[in-house]
Amino acid sequence: MSLRGGDPEEIGGYPLEARLGSGGMGTVFLGRTASGRPVAIKLIHQQFADDEEFRIRFRQEVAAARRVSGAFTAAVIDADPEAAHPWMATTYIEGPTLAQRIARHGPIGGADLRRLAIGLTEALRDIHRAGVVHRDLKPSNVVLSPEGPRVIDFGISRAADQQTLTMTGRVIGTPPFMSPEQLQAPRGVGPRSDVFSLGTLLVYAATGQGPFDADSPYMTAYQVVHEPPSLGSVPAALREVVEPCLAKDPKDRPSADELLVPLRDLPADLGGAAVPGAPRRTRETDTQHHLATDDATPLPTTAQSSGDGAAGAEPGAVRRPAGGRRRLRTVLAAVVAVAAIGTGAALMRADDTDKPGGARGEGGGRAVAATGAPLPDGFRPWLEKVPGGRADIPDELRCEARGDALFCGGGGVVATRIDASDGSRVWTEKSPGVPVQGMHLVGVAGDTVLGYRFAAEGAPGPATEVVALDADKGEELWSVPSGAQSTAVTGQTRDAVVVGSAVVTVDADNSRFEARRARSGKVLWRRPFPSGTRCAPLASGARLYAMCASDAELAEGPVRRPALRTMDPASGDLGGAIAVKGPVLPAGTAGDSLVFLHQRMEGPASVGFDGVTRVDRSLRKVTYTRLAKAYEGTPGMAGGTVYVSGRTGLVTALDPVSGRAKWARQTGVEGASGPVAGGDGGALYFSSAGGRVVALSARGGEPLWTTDPRADGVAGEVNAAPRVTVAGRVLVVAAAENTVFAFDATRPPKSG
Repeated sequence: MSLRGGDPEEIGGYPLEARLGSGGMGTVFLGRTASGRPVAIKLIHQQFADDEEFRIRFRQEVAAARRVSGAFTAAVIDADPEAAHPWMATTYIEGPTLAQRIARHGPIGGADLRRLAIGLTEALRDIHRAGVVHRDLKPSNVVLSPEGPRVIDFGISRAADQQTLTMTGRVIGTPPFMSPEQLQAPRGVGPRSDVFSLGTLLVYAATGQGPFDADSPYMTAYQVVHEPPSLGSVPAALREVVEPCLAKDPKDRPSADELLVPLRDLPADLGGAAVPGAPRRTRETDTQHHLATDDATPLPTTAQSSGDGAAGAEPGAVRRPAGGRRRLRTVLAAVVAVAAIGTGAALMRADDTDKPGGARGEGGGRAVAATGAPLPDGFRPWLEKVPGGRADIPDELRCEARGDALFCGGGGVVATRIDASDGSRVWTEKSPGVPVQGMHLVGVAGDTVLGYRFAAEGAPGPATEVVALDADKGEELWSVPSGAQSTAVTGQTRDAVVVGSAVVTVDADNSRFEARRARSGKVLWRRPFPSGTRCAPLASGARLYAMCASDAELAEGPVRRPALRTMDPASGDLGGAIAVKGPVLPAGTAGDSLVFLHQRMEGPASVGFDGVTRVDRSLRKVTYTRLAKAYEGTPGMAGGTVYVSGRTGLVTALDPVSGRAKWARQTGVEGASGPVAGGDGGALYFSSAGGRVVALSARGGEPLWTTDPRADGVAGEVNAAPRVTVAGRVLVVAAAENTVFAFDATRPPKSG
């Protein structure tokens, strides 16, 4: 929605661009930081600014939101609860609420329902670990972002060690999703009240109805306290997990941590969402029976909404407001990387004999390495969690191997050096700000490591920098402000690339390329973008390219006709442009061609990849190949073949020339990224955010082995870069919560 007459032009120094919605407590606006990042700003209604009860409630909301800001919530950017007109700015999260999703498309089933259940439980676990009780978990307070569900609106939450604010004559909450103790004794509400609400939420997601629905909120409240839940339409496997959550006595309910165990054991496909003929919710207001506040104004599908809540977004993600202002696509929705083909261990199938260290694969055999590559001296399997600048924001690292040294970055870490033999950290340079998912290590050039640093909240200076560090000591050599344009143009969160001994960046104004010597930072050249365009760098070996889009296309949405240009690494000179039918994501190389995957769009959303585009390296010829269907998942390339890893573990190998599917293999590794190839290309490694690794035969996709998870991270990043690094005979795996671990490829950990 565009701004209305009487709306402020800015709040707290943040210029406003659109009104996102209005609830009983405040109005939410879309604003921008000085660097162009989008923020959702919640402004308390003027009539409540002088009401001390509401002001206390707002202070409580700000404190709780700050305490839990992390991977499953909207991080607080700024706030002034003491202002004459109190406000709070959070990151903007793009996506519909769960209420909007059910209203438009009906109940959720199958693998999507399982992922939602796990994702919400992970969110609740992190909220409770921060010492906060949400107290208003409901469909309109869950945003279905591209990378997984996010919980918003802490307007009636409280820290577990604080007294509850109970306003005179009011019960605060939403009856269909409230716990019995909230209705009977709100001062005694604890974390397991949220578990009860989670149970009602999952029933609603699976059936379109709450387990205690009645004709009025008052009858609903009675049933919550006194009647058993209605679970007949819930898939049987999920019903067994949900039922204990709905126990009347909080002591009989599991904690969020305990609940994750049976949820992860659910089958990949839970079956139908509801029994035939089950009624479906059709109105957003069905989920908003507020006793304390008015219902919210319905918002567009791409905006986050809640009864009185804020809207937020990931750093670097921008939503276009009405009026045609420029929008950058969500950083988290399109992080794609070219899969690196490592050197070292190659695996083959062997007889299922009792060989030490072998791991039983899903195909029934064992995998052994067919390589003589030595292990690092004193090697033993290890696991390390690298602390970042923001301990409250779990994320993932990515690593590069140089001999026995590993250099990793991302997740609040500019870079760290790890000894591949035992996992010991030689040095670590932390990033103080909120990390952007998908922005990991820039690269390694000789004796120099390059990474990204994000500024702390409210700190002066650039929001994002490229930093050069000495590979031996970790000492900072130089830094330069960096732009944030790549995601909108290429779909990759990669605003800097290493080419030989140089690094090419985009300036902070997103107006030109800059090349510097990696070691000294000496500027080699600067090259403005072609007039009326914004560009991002692409590197393929020693070759350098610019991928550009017009300002007009960026203002309208997905870039449907990007232009590719060669770029001279020595001078920055740009060659002639060749247009490509988009939107496309760079995938890798096949022979003498650059390979891009064409996205099929439904409105503003991508629903998979339906074509392969090949551009010869000289940019003189473009070839388009249509795929038999749209393949959803995370793409990657290895050995000239395109791979798409589906969210439920299905891996499909595609010929980029013919578009034919070579093979498809169902694995137990959900949300995997990859592939990374073994030394002779005989094995492909895919890994999940939880650190579960599967090795598949490159020829036919036969499973060689699978390991167990090593970290808490089921959902992970959407379209994540490969998490496995091959270092000789050692496999190094990055996982959630800045976890890195390694094992001998000839002796993979046993599964189960």
